[in-house]
Parts: sequence; structure tokens; C-alpha cells
Amino acid sequence: MENNQILKELQVIFRDVMDNDSIVINDSTTAADVEEWDSLSHLQLVFAVEKHFKFKFSTAELSSWKNVGQLVANISAKLNK
Repeated sequence: MENNQILKELQVIFRDVMDNDSIVINDSTTAADVEEWDSLSHLQLVFAVEKHFKFKFSTAELSSWKNVGQLVANISAKLNK
């Protein structure tokens, strides 16, 4: 799956979890850029992403993300194994 397709699917997940249809994400988006993105919504995002893509992240993977682009790269690596 291409990174731009992953980002499009993440866009839908973010909007659903945050209950905000106006959220627009890109590779450089961080939690500081999205008002609704707090620690609880972060956990909800992780669970929703894992459910959507049908895999689990390791603790090391979870703590390594600094922005959405790193999340996309991690998802891409898992899907393309």
C-alpha cells in the first residue's frame, strides 16, 4: 500500500476518533497541531489504527513516533513485510 493511501485512511480514522470532520493531517502533523489530540485520544487512535490495519504495534514503535509521517512509515513497513 502506498504512503498516500495510508495517509488518506488515517485521515478518516483521525476524524472519526476525534469526532471532528475538519481535521486535516499530513506527514508533519503532531499532537500539538490537533486540538483534540490528547493522551486519551492518542490511545484511541492507536487502537483504531491497529483494528483498521489488522496488526499490533510494539511499545518501542509507539514511543518512536514524532509525527504522522513516522506513523505512516511504520504502518507501511508492517504492511509491506
